[in-house]
Amino acid sequence: MNREWWRDAVVYQVYVRSFADGDGDGIGDLPGARSRLPYLADLGVDAVWLTPFYTSPMADGGYDVADYRDVDPLFGTLNDAASLISDAHELGLRVIVDIVPNHSSDRHEWFRAGLRDRYIFRPGRGEGGEFAPNDWESLFGGPAWTRVPDGSWYLHLFDPHQPDLNWDNPEVHAEFLDILRFWLDLGVDGFRVDVAHGMVKAPGLPDVGHPAQSELLGAEPLPYFDQDGVHDIYRAWRQVLDEYPGDRMGVAEAWAPNAERTALYVRPDELHQAFNFHFLKASWQAESFRTVIDETLAASEAPPTWVLSNHDVHRHVTRYGGGETGRRRARAAAMLMLALPGSAYVYQGEELGLPEVLDLPEEVLRDPTWERSGHTVRGRDGCRVPIPWTSTGPSLGFSEGTGWLPQPEDWAKLSVAEQRASPDSMLSLYRAVLRLRRTLPFGDFEWLDQPPDVLGFRRGDFHCVVNFGASVVRLAGSRRMLMASSYYGLEGGEVLLPPDTALWWA
Repeated sequence: MNREWWRDAVVYQVYVRSFADGDGDGIGDLPGARSRLPYLADLGVDAVWLTPFYTSPMADGGYDVADYRDVDPLFGTLNDAASLISDAHELGLRVIVDIVPNHSSDRHEWFRAGLRDRYIFRPGRGEGGEFAPNDWESLFGGPAWTRVPDGSWYLHLFDPHQPDLNWDNPEVHAEFLDILRFWLDLGVDGFRVDVAHGMVKAPGLPDVGHPAQSELLGAEPLPYFDQDGVHDIYRAWRQVLDEYPGDRMGVAEAWAPNAERTALYVRPDELHQAFNFHFLKASWQAESFRTVIDETLAASEAPPTWVLSNHDVHRHVTRYGGGETGRRRARAAAMLMLALPGSAYVYQGEELGLPEVLDLPEEVLRDPTWERSGHTVRGRDGCRVPIPWTSTGPSLGFSEGTGWLPQPEDWAKLSVAEQRASPDSMLSLYRAVLRLRRTLPFGDFEWLDQPPDVLGFRRGDFHCVVNFGASVVRLAGSRRMLMASSYYGLEGGEVLLPPDTALWWA
C-alpha cells in the first residue's frame, strides 16, 4: 500500500493576491500563480495551498466569501482555477484550497436574503435591546456584534462584513458538504480549513468576562473557539473526503490552547492534519523548540505539521531578530523544520528570506485590523507584500504595473533572479535541502545528548544538530556531512558549529 502523500509533504502557501500578477493590474491572480508553477516544482515542494480566490467584496482579502463555488473576477475565472489544478498535477504538484466555514460575506446570498436562521442573530440586552447580547470582542478589534435596523444583533468574530454562520442549522452543514464535493470534483487534493476551531459556540453564548486576546491562540478555553461540537462537523467532512480517490485531505487552522487539544482535530475519523502554531510561536531557544517538539510528537499518532510563517503573522526572519541575525536563524530553522518527522508548510517568500515590512505607509494599509483598532494596530499587511521575482521593474517582476503594496527598495537583491545566481542564497539553501530531504532514509526519532543551548536528534542514521547559543560548539566524532545552514569549521577531528547554525549528517 502506498504511503499517503500528505504524511511527509512540503506544502507551499501561495497568498494569491501577492504571488504573481497575470493581467498587470497590480494584484496577484490565478493566471499569475499558474505561470509560476514551474518555479514551485523546481523548488522541490510537493503541494501548493492557495488562499481564497472566491467571489468576495474583499473586506478581508477574500476571507469574506460571497460565493463559494466561483472565482472572483479580480483573480480570474473558474476555468483559470481548473487550468491551474490541471497544470499543477502535470508537474507533480498537489493543490490545496482554502475553505472558510466560520463566516461568510455579508454579500452572500443567504445574508442578503435575510435568512437569519443560517447566521447567529440575537436580541440585545437592556430595556430597549440597546446593548450587545454578550461581551464578546472581534479578533480585529471592537465588539463582535453589529445591530441591524430592527434592533437585533448579529455575531461577527472578525469584521462586521463577515457574519458568523449558524452551525446549529442543518442547512449550513448540507451546504458545506456540497461545497466540498464541488471542488473535489474539480480536482483539488485537499482543503485548508480557515478558523477550524470556530463554527460551534458554547450554548447560551456566555460572557467571556475579560477583554479578548489579540491573537487566535489563547491559553484558556473560550466560549466561541475549540468547542467539542466542531468535531462532529469534521467527522462528516472526512466521510466526503474518503469518497474520492487520491488521498484527498484536510488540514485544520486550529488555534487550540495546547497540543492535546490540537490533536483532537486529527483523530482517525476527522481531519488529516492540523497546523502546529505552537512551533511557530517558539522563541529562539533550544529548550523552547524542544518542548514544542516533544509535546507535538507525544500528543497524537497522526503525522505532525511544522510551520514557521504564514499570512497572519510577522515573518520569522524578523521575529528571530531581523537583519543578518534573523537570516542566519531563519536558515537554521528551515533545516530544523525540514528534518523533523511529518510535513512542513512553507509560506511564499520565506525561501527568499523576506523580512516583515514594518514601515508600510499608513495610506496603503488594507488589513481590517487597522480600521477596527482605530489606527493603533497595523495588522498583517507587512507579511503580505508581493514577492520579488526580478531585480528591476515597477514591482520587481510581480506585475507589469505597480503592486497593490509597495516593496522595499532593498528587496531587489532578495529577488528570485538574484538568488538563483548565488549558491549561498536562502533560495539555494531551500532548493538543496528540499531535494536532499526526498532522498533521506529517515528512521525513528530520537533525541541526542547535547549541551543546553544545542538541539540534536537522529532519525535512524540521519542526524540534525542546531546551535541556538552564542558560542561555537565542538562536535566530536567522524561523520558524513550532508548540509549546513552556514559555514562551519573542522579542527582536530571535531566539527566547530557556529551560533545560529544547523547541520545535517549521516
